[in-house]
Amino acid sequence: MNTADQYLKAIYLIQEMEDGPASTGALADMLDVSPASANEMIGKLEARDLADHEKYKGVRLTDEGIRRARDALQTYCIIERFLANVLDVEDFRGEARELEAVIDDTVAERLDTIINRNPNCPDCFDAETDACRELEVECEKPAD
Repeated sequence: MNTADQYLKAIYLIQEMEDGPASTGALADMLDVSPASANEMIGKLEARDLADHEKYKGVRLTDEGIRRARDALQTYCIIERFLANVLDVEDFRGEARELEAVIDDTVAERLDTIINRNPNCPDCFDAETDACRELEVECEKPAD
């Protein structure tokens, strides 16, 4: 997964939580980047026909953007579940965020065979708790 996929995933989750476009500010906050960086990537996603941005209203993913975001979210869930359920890593969220940018599809598919993924993935992801519902650990909403 690359940086663009991380942005797509974040936009997708914000759209789901807000039931509408993702604001640049919300996107920047979720990814812990500056609004200027978020705006720059939104422009790149728009140029690739993965997103539509309307000034002062926010950004929405195109159908292809949604497909890629769901793939990225599924990979994130696989990493998160592997770290939490198999390796019992305490800070599985932080580690998953670090790893998601470097884990390719082949590695994700191999991890997937170990965790026995739920067929509903990535719909198993709960944006409010920032965690997969299939985790075998208790999850609370992360602090802001």
